[in-house]
Amino acid sequence: MTATVTLTLLRGQLDTPVFEFSERATCVLGRADDCSPRLPDDTYHRTVSRHHCLLDINPPEIRIRDFGSRNGTYVNGLKIGQREDGQTAQESATLPFPERDLEDGDEIRIGSTVFRIDIRLESRAVAPPAPTRDVLAAVARRLLARSRSTGNTDKAADEGSAPGAPASIADHSIIRELGHGGMGAVFLARDQRTGREVALKIMLPKAAANEYARKHFLLEAGLTARLRHPNIAALYDLGHTDGGFFFTVEYCPGGDLDQLRRRRGGKLPPDEAVPLFLQVLEGLEYAHTQGIVHRDITPHNILLGNVPKLADFGLAKAFDQAGFSGLTRTGDTAGKPYFIPRQQVVNFKYAKPTVDLWSVAATLYHALTGRYPRDFTSGTDAWQTVLQSPPIPLRRRMRSVPAALADVIDHALQERPDIGFQTAYELRQELAAALGR
Repeated sequence: MTATVTLTLLRGQLDTPVFEFSERATCVLGRADDCSPRLPDDTYHRTVSRHHCLLDINPPEIRIRDFGSRNGTYVNGLKIGQREDGQTAQESATLPFPERDLEDGDEIRIGSTVFRIDIRLESRAVAPPAPTRDVLAAVARRLLARSRSTGNTDKAADEGSAPGAPASIADHSIIRELGHGGMGAVFLARDQRTGREVALKIMLPKAAANEYARKHFLLEAGLTARLRHPNIAALYDLGHTDGGFFFTVEYCPGGDLDQLRRRRGGKLPPDEAVPLFLQVLEGLEYAHTQGIVHRDITPHNILLGNVPKLADFGLAKAFDQAGFSGLTRTGDTAGKPYFIPRQQVVNFKYAKPTVDLWSVAATLYHALTGRYPRDFTSGTDAWQTVLQSPPIPLRRRMRSVPAALADVIDHALQERPDIGFQTAYELRQELAAALGR
C-alpha cells in the first residue's frame, strides 16, 4: 500500500497549482523566500505572514500548525491560530497554538489562498523479504516490556525456553540492555554465528508498518550496510516482522559523545573535542563520496571506542519510510531541531551533504559549551526558533574557546544564503588548522 498527499490550489495566484508528497516531508507556507509552497510577496498576499504555518507530512498522514501568523490559518473555515494584535512574530513563538490532523478533502486557507488536501492510497503488491531476515515480534515485545519493568534483560526468557535461559533473537543472544526509548530498546548481544558482540536495536513503530513500508525500510537501510570505514559504526544485519524492525551495529564500549561530555562536567576542552571531530569528519567525507547523507547527526550517535564512530548512518530516512518518526517532530522533545539547520525545517527532504556539516558543527559547539547554537527557551516553539533566530557566535557562550576555532565553527553554522562549508574535507582542514595541526 502506497500513499500520496497532494495540496491542490483551489483559489489563489501561484505558478505551481499542485504540490505532491509521496514520502516524509515538512514544509513552511508563507511569503519568505525559503518557504515551499511560497506565496508571492505582493499586495494580493499582504495578509499572509512571512512564515505562516507548518505542514508535517508522512503519507497518508498530514498535520498543520499555525506559527502565530498575523491573520490566522483556517481549516474548513475554522481558525486554528493567530497572534494577538500588537504582538511580534517573535513574541507569538511563546504562545501554544494547537496542531490539527488533516483528512482527505479538508481545505486550508491562508490569506485569500485556499488549498485542498487529497490523500490517495494505492495497493501495490510487494514480495515478502527472505524469511532469514525475520525476527520474532513477540520476543522483541517481551524483551522491551521486561527491560522497562525490571531494567535487566540478562535472564529474559522466550516462551519454550528453560527458566533463566538467555533470550535469543535472530541468532543473537541478549547479554544486557544498553538503553530504551519510546519506540524501542537497544541491547548488547552476541552474534551466535561469529561470536562478536553487537548492539542490537529493536524498533517498534507506533503503528504496524505495511509491506511497502517494510520494503523501503530494508532498501533504504540496506544502502548504508555497504559503508565500511574506521569512523563509521558498521551496520551488520537488519530485518523486520509484523510491526517491528531490528538491526545490529558495531558495539562501541565507550558510550556516546554526550555521555563523555557529562562525565567531563558538561564540557569538553578543545584539545580533546576537536580531534574526535576530525576523525568523525573523515568518516563523513567517505560516506558523502558514496552518495549517502546522514541527516540526523547528534551527540548520541557519535560513539566512542578505540576511535570515534558515527552511528545510525543514513537511517533517518529509512525510519521515516517505515513510520518510526510518525508526526511527532513538531510536538515531541526527541524530535526538536537542536542540531539541524533551518534548511531542513523549511524543507525536510533537503538532504544535501551540507546539512551534515552544519550538524557536525552544532554538535561540536555543544560539546565545547554544553549549550545549543540557538537558545531554545521553555515555552517557545523550537521550530520557530530555528526559523527566526540565527546561531549565537560561539565566543559569546564561552570566551575561553580560541578565536580561530570559534571562527571556523561560526562559519560552519552559517545558513544564509547557504551553509558555510560545502565539503567535509574543507571543514576538517579548517578545524585542524585552527587547532594547529
